[in-house]
Amino acid sequence: MAGLMEGKVAVVTGAGGGVGREIAIMMAKAGAKVIIADIGASLSGEGGSSSPAEQTKALIVQTGGAAEICTESVSTWGSARKIVQAALDHFGRIDAVVNNAGILRDGIFHRMTEDDWLSVISVHLNGSFFVSRAAAEHYRTQESGTFVHITSTSGLVGNIGQANYSAAKLGITALSKSIALDMARYNVRSNCLSPWAWSRMTSSIPTNTPEQAAAVEKLKQMTPDKNAPLAVFLSSDAAKGVTGQVFGTRMHEIYLFSSPRPIRIIHNAEGWTPESIAAIAAPALKTAFMPLDTSETLFNWDPI
Repeated sequence: MAGLMEGKVAVVTGAGGGVGREIAIMMAKAGAKVIIADIGASLSGEGGSSSPAEQTKALIVQTGGAAEICTESVSTWGSARKIVQAALDHFGRIDAVVNNAGILRDGIFHRMTEDDWLSVISVHLNGSFFVSRAAAEHYRTQESGTFVHITSTSGLVGNIGQANYSAAKLGITALSKSIALDMARYNVRSNCLSPWAWSRMTSSIPTNTPEQAAAVEKLKQMTPDKNAPLAVFLSSDAAKGVTGQVFGTRMHEIYLFSSPRPIRIIHNAEGWTPESIAAIAAPALKTAFMPLDTSETLFNWDPI
């Protein structure tokens, strides 16, 4: 792994802990100079402190790596631009962005508040756009650059009590595909990574039932560092030609996810009425309906 990011500068948002910290550390081990972008807020987005970012920086520096911190927020246009500018100010360029920053405001849909919705969308979806958009100007000029956007099976598959988070995470996959399409001419690549890990983001999962407790015990085996190698690979020149894809990492497993495509087509030369749809189309399509599953029910085997 060492050397894949040699001479490159990477920005990792939400790098003060968890998956983001492990990605930042491995980026540095692979030779990158790293901007650790983290406001040090609580899991739900309140407060702020430079301590988490400083801790990540210390871990990188003590092993001979190069890193600086930026405590600007991803959630506004102006502050996101300052994160990218930090890379230019400290290291003179920017080659890779990992959009990892996130918060959680879980709640059942019919009780979710306006602030719960807007706060999560602001950090995850808007933040991924704002940071990517700021970096894109430099990528376009230098005709190179990469994006890795952190998505989640909460959006790709579904989870209960996470309408805000799920919507943001699935939206990120569409954002990534659009970036890949729009910036291919500039040799810019954009991919998504759906990580599984026991971290602050998953420590809030309830353990009120034996089933929930068992699921959490499985999650604890999946330490955040298991997700870093793929993020570093996708950010490196070794992944040339890999763009517009959605990957997943779970313990020692790597997934490639599909994108929505038509899977069954029903045609009627005379056109359709509501009644003929009920009588013919719906029964024909029903056998291919997607189940109303969740991440836990779909990934029902122990992590390996």
